[in-house]
Amino acid sequence: MEKKCSAVIIGVGPEQGLGATLAKYFAAKGLHVYIAGRSEDKLQRVAEQIRQKGGSVSIVLADATVERDVANLFRMSLDDDYSVDIAVYNVDSNIPSPLLEMDAKAFYTLWKQNCLGAFFFGKEALKAMKKQQKGTLIFTGATASLRAKPPFTAFASAKAGLRALAQGMAREFSPQGIHVVHAIIDGVIDGERARNQFPDYVKAKGQDGLLQLDAIAETYWAMHKQHPSAWTHELDLRPFKEPF
Repeated sequence: MEKKCSAVIIGVGPEQGLGATLAKYFAAKGLHVYIAGRSEDKLQRVAEQIRQKGGSVSIVLADATVERDVANLFRMSLDDDYSVDIAVYNVDSNIPSPLLEMDAKAFYTLWKQNCLGAFFFGKEALKAMKKQQKGTLIFTGATASLRAKPPFTAFASAKAGLRALAQGMAREFSPQGIHVVHAIIDGVIDGERARNQFPDYVKAKGQDGLLQLDAIAETYWAMHKQHPSAWTHELDLRPFKEPF
């Protein structure tokens, strides 16, 4: 008998954030969703929204930079007898800092959150998907994945490492039926973080000047549903008003 389908998402925070939106979107498509993050309160609020719409969800407290936490996240899906059909690494931690003012600890922290955690997550996802010879593994990247600009040089070095990691995984595991994607978010997402931290910028961008959460989720789902003869490995998403 074929296993039930699931999605595993790490980096689920605010209700109006990309991780939460992906979880709600995948649940609406009929997948059981494992949502992971460091804040139990935030995870509970997202889970309640999913359940209110009739979706199926499990909460997992996990730090993406702790290998045993990530391993436990995927072990839960296997213990529950779910296949891992989609796995999304959505951790996006950033600290703006001029290079000469940044110490080694801050640089290392950014690398751990944006790159090392992705290695832990990708490795576990690939082990689960290799057994079933299918699955979609998505890494959320950023403008900084492609170019470094101050005061975000350290962040960019970590995101560039994430991009290289995704490329290597794609080249090694695509022939085994696993679709690995690096999605570059080239712009600001219209979510809770942006509206709280820089409301004037959000207002200045006007209608559809920021990336809409549901639109990103639709694109992630479309990549998951692609025919294996025409897979996307990397794509960039930006508002039509965004210069590039």
